[in-house]
Amino acid sequence: MRKIIQAASAILAMTAGSIVLLGYFLPFDLPWLETIRGMILQWVIILTAVAILVGIANLIRVHVNKIVARKPGYGFNVILLLSLVITVILSGYYGPTAPAARWIYQFVQIPVEVSLMALLAVILVFSGGRLLSRRPGVPSLVFIFTAFLCLVGVAAWPDLPVDLYQFRTWILQVPAVAGARGLLLGIALGSIAVGIRVLIGLEKPYQG
Repeated sequence: MRKIIQAASAILAMTAGSIVLLGYFLPFDLPWLETIRGMILQWVIILTAVAILVGIANLIRVHVNKIVARKPGYGFNVILLLSLVITVILSGYYGPTAPAARWIYQFVQIPVEVSLMALLAVILVFSGGRLLSRRPGVPSLVFIFTAFLCLVGVAAWPDLPVDLYQFRTWILQVPAVAGARGLLLGIALGSIAVGIRVLIGLEKPYQG
């Protein structure tokens, strides 16, 4: 019975993926194909929403267990759950554009993100030092020099022959964008490879 269910899951996943994939290559003068494809995409959206709800429920369960067990630092778990409940109530009742929801975003979410970015800058400098000590060489020096210029270029430095801000902007717009596009291309190729493996039945992430 288990093998039958696994085979049916594989056939269902392969069929649904093939229909959605064909919808991007075949002309849209096939109404039945477009209808089935749209229905499958709507099911995917619903399943994604359900997965998010399951993730939130699991998050609540984990933190409630820590609070009940009085584990060290459980006060932070209480703060997280209270923040979650307050945000959901205010955003759900008044809407995401209401003054209360915007206040949470402006005075809670943004400061947290800024703090994380500042922490990321410290970790970047520390990682650069460790990289230079473990793997000394030209690539390590280029990495540290580039990171240093990007961090220093944020501030205003008067009476300098070189405009660090413009140089930092060039780094962010040319080499950084090229590296980011390379990463996106790699992610796209990897996603295509995994999708093909799912369609032909070599990968079965939908089976437990």
